Amino acid sequence: MSSVKEEYKYSDITEKIIGCSMRIHSFLGNGFPEVIYQRCLKIEFEKSALKFEREIEMPIYYDGISVGKRRVDFLVEDKILVELKAISELNDNHYSQILNYLKAYNLEIGLLINFGEKSLKFKRSIYSSKTTNK
Repeated sequence: MSSVKEEYKYSDITEKIIGCSMRIHSFLGNGFPEVIYQRCLKIEFEKSALKFEREIEMPIYYDGISVGKRRVDFLVEDKILVELKAISELNDNHYSQILNYLKAYNLEIGLLINFGEKSLKFKRSIYSSKTTNK
């Protein structure tokens, strides 16, 4: 059995998610509202036999106490948080947002996908409690 590097954990799932996103962006291009891409991604996930939940409210925890809720675009295979954007350019706030969501939801892997640029942009993010307290 081969050893999988931590930074590539769940790469089989993230590759499927990115492939679904690329098919949508190739067909629609940029310029539509986020909700359109979200609906298309739902269709592609179903065609790819990916287990997912869409727009689910997840609790946010601070120090073990629930302090509110936030809707996430998708939770795929109960492992990968997927946050969609349809904006002209991603910035540091968007990258921070996905890392904060991973931490708050106690998940390791997230994908930030932006359909709003001329070419599809995506960022794979990793949260590990072991690396945040350095």
